[in-house]
Amino acid sequence: MGFLQLGEHKERVLTGLALLAGALVLGIVNNFFLFWAVFGVIYMLAFYEAAQLFDVKANTLFAYAAIIWVAAIFYPYGDDLFMIAAIVFASVVAFKQSVEWKYFLPFLYPTAGMLFLLTLYREYGIASMVWLLVVIAMTDVGAYYVGKSIGKTSFSPTSPNKTMEGVVGGIVLATIAGSFAGIAIVDVEKAIIVSLLTSVSSIFGDLLESYLKRRAGVKDSGNVLPGHGGILDRIDGYLFGAVVMLVLLRGLV
Repeated sequence: MGFLQLGEHKERVLTGLALLAGALVLGIVNNFFLFWAVFGVIYMLAFYEAAQLFDVKANTLFAYAAIIWVAAIFYPYGDDLFMIAAIVFASVVAFKQSVEWKYFLPFLYPTAGMLFLLTLYREYGIASMVWLLVVIAMTDVGAYYVGKSIGKTSFSPTSPNKTMEGVVGGIVLATIAGSFAGIAIVDVEKAIIVSLLTSVSSIFGDLLESYLKRRAGVKDSGNVLPGHGGILDRIDGYLFGAVVMLVLLRGLV
């Protein structure tokens, strides 16, 4: 029976192993420019998927997205770049009046999260990437298995398959596991707080993507990852989690 299940999910398993291998290589090499390049590819693919979900033409926006990402090599604070982009866009809207606000949405999601993710690595190193990975992964694993085992109470109509029991189980598991990963950067009390709030935020990052897909009438954000869907389907929790983790580390450390 196990072999049959593996056969049914072979594509998903192979893609997952490839992604894991890629993450391991990134971690071992631990080079900022390599991270920037890989995150940049992920960002541009995610930007395209988000544009489709928001129903805006991505072709005219790619150049601006690329400019922001190139600027992130030279300017160390990605959150500042996001705010500058917001000010520039608001100025264009006010000046031209013909530009719709919805064209800024892909710069809000996923751009902000990706910039915070890159800045998190830049400021706190590979240990923060491992910590974030552990928290998000354990949130997903815990939510899935606890939800399957004892889940009965619906969490949100946006994502009918999620249960309150699963969500709580995922947060608890992520907080425990994340606390061990986080002590490489902060003391245990702060590691617990950061892990807990990062896990909670990742739940809502996943929920937002579910909402966008439901509104767009699609099952996946894309098909670039065989068996997994799109890039946004894999990084939705990180886009919220990276923001919360970086803000908390800056405030607590």
